[in-house]
Amino acid sequence: MPNVITANRLTLAYDNGEKEIIRNASFKIKKGDFVFITGPSGSGKSTLLKSFYGQLVPKSGDLMVGGLDMSTISYKKLQKLRTHLGIIFQDYKLINEWTVAKNVILPLIIAGYNLDMQQTQAQRLLKHVKLEDKADMYPRQLSGGEQQRVGVARALSKTPFLILADEPTGNLDEYSSNVIWDLMENAREQLDATVVVVTHRIPTIFNTPYRHLILENGGLHEVR
Repeated sequence: MPNVITANRLTLAYDNGEKEIIRNASFKIKKGDFVFITGPSGSGKSTLLKSFYGQLVPKSGDLMVGGLDMSTISYKKLQKLRTHLGIIFQDYKLINEWTVAKNVILPLIIAGYNLDMQQTQAQRLLKHVKLEDKADMYPRQLSGGEQQRVGVARALSKTPFLILADEPTGNLDEYSSNVIWDLMENAREQLDATVVVVTHRIPTIFNTPYRHLILENGGLHEVR
């Protein structure tokens, strides 16, 4: 299996590089892997995830995502890479003035897909996350679990090769959390996508084989 993400002695930092959050991390994530990244609050979990979609440039070391060097990637290539990523946020990041259906197809709108394709994808994805009856509603009319399901649908809209999720169930009750985990397991299986999830807690019931990386004191190691 080819590597989707490769890090070699990766160091990440904020504050003009003065404070190193992650130091000398080396790891490989292969195509089709389902990876949980855990660690204490402030350990750098979200920081690491941001580096995978180019929100944060490595201070030193090497980071390759989808075969692209994230230290030297051009703006144009970064934008193209992001069109093939599915990103799920803890706070959903939905547009409150847009309907549920329009939120789902935001990546397709940005990419210039025609209206028929947008509508077809919206219907298919909302059916997938069991929200087809909510298409014309607005985010504020949904529960937190339903809003996150919209976020998952949006992340899948362009059939990503890599799904990145930042605490996707952090604000949800147990039932809603289980629904989200089921959707992400199905997405990995059906799309043959690689999934990387930052979370405080790995679900107790999880049917997909997974890898577990832990961030502690700036270092990263894998639980075997």
